[in-house]
Amino acid sequence: MAKRVLTTESGAPVADNQNSATAGAGGPILLQDQHLLEKLARFNRERIPERVVHARGSGAYGYFEVTDDVTGFTRADFLSEVGKRTETFIRFSTVADSLGGADAVRDPRGFALKFYTNEGNYDLVGNNTPVFFIKDPIKFPDFIHSQKRDPFTGKQEPDNVWDFWAHSPEATHQVTWLMGDRGIPASYRHMNGYGSHTYQWANAEGEAFFVKYHFKTNQGVRSLSGEQAAELVGKDANSHQTDLLQAIERGVNPSWTLHVQVMPAAEAAEYRFNPFDLTKVWPHSDYPLQRVGRLVLDRNPDNVFAEVEQAAFSPNNFVPGIGPSPDKMLQGRLFAYADAHRYRLGVNHTQLPVNAPKAAEADNYGRDGVHATRYGSRHDKNYEPNSYAGPAQTDAALAAPLAIHGWTGTHEAPAHTKDDDFFQAGELFRLMSEDEKGRLVATIAGGLSQVTRDDVIEKNLAHFHAADADYGKRVEEAVRALRED
Repeated sequence: MAKRVLTTESGAPVADNQNSATAGAGGPILLQDQHLLEKLARFNRERIPERVVHARGSGAYGYFEVTDDVTGFTRADFLSEVGKRTETFIRFSTVADSLGGADAVRDPRGFALKFYTNEGNYDLVGNNTPVFFIKDPIKFPDFIHSQKRDPFTGKQEPDNVWDFWAHSPEATHQVTWLMGDRGIPASYRHMNGYGSHTYQWANAEGEAFFVKYHFKTNQGVRSLSGEQAAELVGKDANSHQTDLLQAIERGVNPSWTLHVQVMPAAEAAEYRFNPFDLTKVWPHSDYPLQRVGRLVLDRNPDNVFAEVEQAAFSPNNFVPGIGPSPDKMLQGRLFAYADAHRYRLGVNHTQLPVNAPKAAEADNYGRDGVHATRYGSRHDKNYEPNSYAGPAQTDAALAAPLAIHGWTGTHEAPAHTKDDDFFQAGELFRLMSEDEKGRLVATIAGGLSQVTRDDVIEKNLAHFHAADADYGKRVEEAVRALRED
């Protein structure tokens, strides 16, 4: 085997990688040392801006295999026949902390999945919770600011966290999830994933359905108590990354079973609450889970930076048969995710290997920009329409049309008979065992009791009282006891 030769970025061989060029044996370093300057300049630029949210993440490759016929609901080709496999890449993440944060913390987890289909890439961007804190994207920057490090203290502040929630009653359901037993997953392998948003499926006949995705872990759900998590963080801050990496290296390939809830599009307008409200779930008694297939992870990335940190997911990457719904949070993310990647990675981030289509080919008139690698032939045109057999539109819509009506302006969501910010949080509380309720109350009280403003505490207590009288009473008593100490 031929010996590999170290080269510069331009391919020139490097004669000495141990000593800088100097003016004499003890003299100053020379500006002409191209290898030194290139090496230092490149090192200064090795890091890209970290994600504003979901900065700390882990990823893996795998495949999705269809196990059940869903062609009555969607014409998406990768779901077109039982047994069909599609290559995938997934990125798990925490939400609030920075790239250097610990894995085993109380925080929602990102569950972002890229399907490399033969009709182009389909990105499904979700979390390990079926709901979220807010229902309108205009509140998203403020929400994230309240959860991030305070500009003065440089750390997450209970005052900021709970003050935002005090003014956002719709967060009560997600707060109940987050502060409950599933708030700290034992590993990425031992948690469920959810599309969270409502999406549209359309079949070959043009019939439209609204769907919610549920990825149920086949390893079983396992979570950590606050004490267990603190101990684990002290031993290995990268615990979830370690677990995922080692499991796949051992051949213990984690898997999830995908189910969907399916609502005929005509039923949405008259449903008892807004089915596009991200702070609510659809009861399984109304729309039971229907199995679709299984996701298996079987290969680790070779380079975490190139493949995990540069992975870019955008919920507006749809394929024929799948499209958006009127979910306001989804609508906001259709723009925000892709725009964040253009800022972090550049306009040509879709040409990076982890983001580029694998079973299809990108063929369009986008040209130039930083890090452009797709050129086409010398006679290709960069405009359309043209007379040179360039790529042309199909005239076939990806999804079914949505009926739109009303006046432009800023509006509350359309009224439904059961539009309430608290009832599902109460239902979730009542589903818990006594032990689970006790741990939930203790966790909430531990955070809320640190808030310095009494009015913020009272507003949050009112939310828990509105969800369930017993829930509110327990939290209030626990907070009072902690503050008296």
